Amino acid sequence: MMAYALYAEHVLGLAPCPLCVFQRLATIVLGVIFLGAALGGAGKLRQRLNALLILMASVSGAGVAARHVWLQNLPPDQVPACGPGLDFMLDAFPLTKALQMVFTGSGECANVTWSFVGLSMPAWTLICFVVLGVSGVWANVRLSMAG
Repeated sequence: MMAYALYAEHVLGLAPCPLCVFQRLATIVLGVIFLGAALGGAGKLRQRLNALLILMASVSGAGVAARHVWLQNLPPDQVPACGPGLDFMLDAFPLTKALQMVFTGSGECANVTWSFVGLSMPAWTLICFVVLGVSGVWANVRLSMAG
């Protein structure tokens, strides 16, 4: 997911909006958790912890992606005005205010600049978070109950 996000940014010229940045962070965290689960020891407690961490990361990413998809599907007259960039918000406002501004959304987050089979990039990341979350939790819970 991150490889394509970087390709879309640097080759296709699609700049990430603030919600895209948070989806990227969730993708990286989920990838690190999966890597840790693959390389870590195989104990029941470890596998249950992996399942919990995968669930938390995938639900967080799916929540941000769902919010993004919702913004993209608002009627044009209900789309919030474009706001400042994420870097500016983090520099100029306290973290809680900056996060509130990001999740309120802005006009640039509502733009659909890329789609595949009729689904925007946030819709695809939502699908990926759900699939990875369900499969990762299922695999770790299944392993923790075996043996």
